[in-house]
Amino acid sequence: MTSQPKLWTKNFISISLSNFFVFFSFYILLVTLPTYSINVLHTSASQAGLMTTIFLLSAIVSRPLAGQWLERAGNKKVLPTAVILFAGASLFYFFPKTLIGFLVIRLLHGIGFGMATTAIGGIVADIIPSARRGEGMGYFVLSTNMAMVLGPFIGLTTMQHWGAHILFILAGAIAFVSLLTAVSVKLKVPENSSKIEVLSSFSLKGLFEPSAIPISVVGSFLAIVYSSLLSFVSIYATEIHVAHVSSLFFVVYAVVLLLSRPFTGKWLDYFGPNVISYPCLLLFAIGMFILSQSHGVFTFLLSAGIIGLGWGTLFPTFQTIAIQDAEPRKRGLATATFLSIYDIGMALGSFVVGLIVAKMDYSTLYFLLSFYVLIGAGLFFFLHTNKKLKTKAISNDQTARMQEI
Repeated sequence: MTSQPKLWTKNFISISLSNFFVFFSFYILLVTLPTYSINVLHTSASQAGLMTTIFLLSAIVSRPLAGQWLERAGNKKVLPTAVILFAGASLFYFFPKTLIGFLVIRLLHGIGFGMATTAIGGIVADIIPSARRGEGMGYFVLSTNMAMVLGPFIGLTTMQHWGAHILFILAGAIAFVSLLTAVSVKLKVPENSSKIEVLSSFSLKGLFEPSAIPISVVGSFLAIVYSSLLSFVSIYATEIHVAHVSSLFFVVYAVVLLLSRPFTGKWLDYFGPNVISYPCLLLFAIGMFILSQSHGVFTFLLSAGIIGLGWGTLFPTFQTIAIQDAEPRKRGLATATFLSIYDIGMALGSFVVGLIVAKMDYSTLYFLLSFYVLIGAGLFFFLHTNKKLKTKAISNDQTARMQEI
């Protein structure tokens, strides 16, 4: 029996911690700045929403640029620069006193966030052994999930008990911890990393990795469903009279992820993405259906666990597919392509779902979204499975012809 290559190296742990702290700082501010904008800057709710919109748009725009830079210059140069920009921008939240000032900071911070997450995602794809990529990406994405649970809780608690000044100190300190863990990653300098080559080889065509686009579209399509949970599940909890446990929804989601990750990642490596993805798509749809029919604590939290197992497994699976389908030197660009298109779905979902809920109740919304997930399963078949089957058939046909010759 051959031993498996080592996954839990110092580099893998460091880059996963850096990812955790980047997203931890991100989520702390994500849930608190709109409230700060309304209560302290005295803006309207729509103006407060710009705090998130500007941030996400700048991240989406910067990711393809960071992906191409990562491909040309190498991760040793891009990673510290990106995380320094992210951490440095977090220091400026103390100064602006107007909405416009905050939006400028959010724009800069979003650029740093987009570059940092692209660099980190591209680097981890190189660090993880190819034989354990599904398992490794699963654990890596778990660091994001943990930040998603802890960030809002810590952010809201800090805002309520100690105020915005301490909140900004905390977010900045965590951002700088992400920088410390990032620079501790030992990376090799690529041979073709000259500054001249980076500038001369830049092209608009190279902003996206074509092989990553199909699975990115599937991820973006389903991100609309996930965005409906992030934006409205706490409001829905109030509507069905379980507001006292609404904060536990993503805790249960994360716990199920944590318990299932040792198995689902290994299954992905052993059986391949198709065997994993279709059951998880079904679980995602079932979880959304149970959520839509919830009238008590048990079914509300049960749906969180099932959705965590379904969507929580699908996201790293899709990101792994995007990386595996790309050439090794284009993994950073593939990561940027996947995250950029995925974030478009998240941003679009928050806006579109917000318009829909004005016309129907949340129970009906989540009921319809459970069938929407099944449509996503069909999209996955046509954009990924069917494409792979055709490629395999062509390859087998060429092999048969060569054998005849």
